[in-house]
Amino acid sequence: MQQITANEQQLAGVADAILKAYPRERVFGFYGEMGVGKTTLIKVMCRVLGVCDITSSPTFAIVNEYWTESGQPVYHFDFYRIDEPADATRIGFEEYLASGAYCFIEWTEKVEPILGDDFIPVRIEREDDTTRNIIF
Repeated sequence: MQQITANEQQLAGVADAILKAYPRERVFGFYGEMGVGKTTLIKVMCRVLGVCDITSSPTFAIVNEYWTESGQPVYHFDFYRIDEPADATRIGFEEYLASGAYCFIEWTEKVEPILGDDFIPVRIEREDDTTRNIIF
């Protein structure tokens, strides 16, 4: 486990560190209070991976699909609005997880029963208005 304290200008280095720490892993669960920067960190991780698309929070869509320069999909989930893990199952969540593509999950706690231990937790804690502790 590593802890990095960073501001928004340092997020590319944090994203790179997370991806390099887990080169074979593809499923990452993000934890943190509303507005702490989960979506922002995921956007930067997508950029580090070479995503060409404009990234945004999938709060209403639940999942966004992005494509890298090399033609690989990256899936970004936001489960804030689901009530139970079965809601994720209905959208084919398990198939996304089994795809071998990067899956970045916001509000991971809502789908932990589906995930088991098969993901890398990334916790974001507010240090102050501009700085976050990122634990992975």
